Amino acid sequence: MGTPELPMPDGLVLRPFRGVRFAVEDPAKVTSPPYDLISDADVDALLDSHPNNVVRLILPRSPRGDSSGKSPAPHRQQEPNQTPSTAPHRLSAEDEPRAVQQQESAPPAPSDAGRETRYATARDTLRAWQDTGVLVPDDVPALYVYEQSGPNVLQRGLIGDVGLADPGQRIILPHEDVMPGPITDRLALMSTTQANLEPIFLLYNGDNGTATRLVDEVASKRPPLVSAHTEDGLTHRLWAITDTSEINAINADLHDRQALIADGHHRYATYRVLQRQEHATRRSPQPEPSAPTATTPEPPNIPPTRPDAASDALSAPFAVEPAAQPSHPAMTSEPQTSSPSGNLDLDGKPSVPEVPSATDVSGADGGPGKAGSGRSSGGGRSTPQPAVGPWDFGLALLVDSTAYPPNLQAIHRVIPELPLVEAVAKAKGAWRVHDFGDLAQGLAALKEAAEPAFLLAGEGGTHLLTTPDPVQLARAMPPDHSDRWNSLNTSILTEFVLPKVWGMRDDEQAVRIVHHDTDAAVRLAIRTGGTAVLLKPLAVDDVLAVAAGGERVPRKSTSFGPKPRTGLVLRTFAID
Repeated sequence: MGTPELPMPDGLVLRPFRGVRFAVEDPAKVTSPPYDLISDADVDALLDSHPNNVVRLILPRSPRGDSSGKSPAPHRQQEPNQTPSTAPHRLSAEDEPRAVQQQESAPPAPSDAGRETRYATARDTLRAWQDTGVLVPDDVPALYVYEQSGPNVLQRGLIGDVGLADPGQRIILPHEDVMPGPITDRLALMSTTQANLEPIFLLYNGDNGTATRLVDEVASKRPPLVSAHTEDGLTHRLWAITDTSEINAINADLHDRQALIADGHHRYATYRVLQRQEHATRRSPQPEPSAPTATTPEPPNIPPTRPDAASDALSAPFAVEPAAQPSHPAMTSEPQTSSPSGNLDLDGKPSVPEVPSATDVSGADGGPGKAGSGRSSGGGRSTPQPAVGPWDFGLALLVDSTAYPPNLQAIHRVIPELPLVEAVAKAKGAWRVHDFGDLAQGLAALKEAAEPAFLLAGEGGTHLLTTPDPVQLARAMPPDHSDRWNSLNTSILTEFVLPKVWGMRDDEQAVRIVHHDTDAAVRLAIRTGGTAVLLKPLAVDDVLAVAAGGERVPRKSTSFGPKPRTGLVLRTFAID
């Protein structure tokens, strides 16, 4: 069956929506970290904190429980870029859920009744909370200013409906590939609940533009709708921007800029699969939405054309080309293509297996290029515009990285059953090895070492690898990647250290992932008779440059923060 044409944004679009918010005394108690950072123990703690915690929606449990009343732990898949709480968090040897990645497992088969029941439970819970007033929609559409603040933390941004752009348009840039398991899981949840329950995290270079100045003005001078202090030590505040002229000014500023997916690659891919799925079931023209009520302001004109926008986009450090000028306000009709196999990743490369009810993950038009350059005019034929629905947008937090630089932290590796003494012995054939008496000394040396450098730790010592053999390194790195990609420490680990030095692949079965916590990585290495590989975080500029060039960093390379808190504002398709 052919793929219908999809509405596509011609620039970076952030549409207002009617947020759905909890009407509870302490909003912090109904929020949670993003779904992929929550362990089974965390689920119990969140449910104990409040019976209406949002975790019931994002990680629904089967209604059948044991004699204690606890339901089985929810099945979930992890996204890249996972990170623990911003606040310091020490882990015991027995409990490392926030730092140590649970190994990715195959999702239940589509016929799994328990899985389907969980998603139906989330849908029914969402409806019940709306019916009983636990969740209440805002009266009018808004863009929401969101602030996270705490010790050494201040981040502000805008939450809204982002127009779903194809990666080939170079409007929203992914920097990591995706896997089918998390997409299958999130797709079933979103399609069953008909909602976006938590925002993805986007970064852009705002260059102190209109949007950034308005965000700061709102946060500094207006009373917030919500103020919540969470257990990680952060205060979360939310404001609503409903004025049409302010919303138009924000979108005029954003239109020709580019955004990087900092966190939420799988959810963004899921947005696009859901978009294709919904349009495939709505091939006939849809009726126009009902007229707005008297309390609804005039819909904003998104996005107006700015004559100086092209120069703004080109000045961004990760800008490649400005977006094409609009041919239709906000959205244009885009014919979608797919490979014969139907297996595409975010930019149309054949790598991700099919997921239910969708032909591919991205519907890309052949890969990165100039914004709008892959669009087909239909050979001069007149093609009907598809109806624009709520599934043509996705809930997103958009943060100006120049005003609020992100916190990019390292993701460490642990290789079980590779004894440290063996790893060090093999490394000596290609690296200079420096021995240290304890972990603290090794970490201090790693911090000062020139890249590439890796700190190996485990049972019996700590060893720093520096100054690789240039001939062996050059031979190992793929010639079809850019020099910048080949210089990343995660690229060198993936392409040189693991396969050439240690004779293994970088995959979920052989390599465990630990976020940020070096002590947790070393403990895991000792418990598994293996080796911890500790890395320095990548530079933000390197990630942006690689993404702008159409490349993807190796898996588990980045952990951007602080991530948005889940549960402050939800988006349901029926209300949006």
